Amino acid sequence: MPVVAIKELRARLPAKTRLLGVDHGEKTLGLALASHDLSIATPFKTLSRTTFTENARQLAEICKEYEVGGFLIGLPVHMSGAEGNRAESVRHFGNNLLRAKEILGFDPIICFWDERLSTAAMERFLIEQADVSRKKRGEVIDKLAAAHILQGALDFMKYNL
Repeated sequence: MPVVAIKELRARLPAKTRLLGVDHGEKTLGLALASHDLSIATPFKTLSRTTFTENARQLAEICKEYEVGGFLIGLPVHMSGAEGNRAESVRHFGNNLLRAKEILGFDPIICFWDERLSTAAMERFLIEQADVSRKKRGEVIDKLAAAHILQGALDFMKYNL
């Protein structure tokens, strides 16, 4: 399957499967799961970045256990909307997932979604609203950012398509 636009995502996602939201960081992959009806994103877990093959194996286990049919990957674009090196790295990761169907065990759907300020928004929330310590923030920020990114895409699909 190719990379799909958000407008095609619901129709292209295999029946009875979910989306896995991914916040692709330099050191971690923050993950969030969408509900089966694609209405609610839940923070799931954070994986340490290792080799692509090892991370793909970890994602394969998650996809199998949680009936995931596609990935919604946060795309870090500049405030101007331009893409830089980080966005290029994220696109490379998504394209590698497309080629990793033997590892994943299925032909994945990939959709990129603008993640501008998602980590900053979650950091602000954890400090101002939840009064979470710096150490605890580091443990949860990536999966919360993934949920924020995924929820934004789910809301867009619900209200704009």
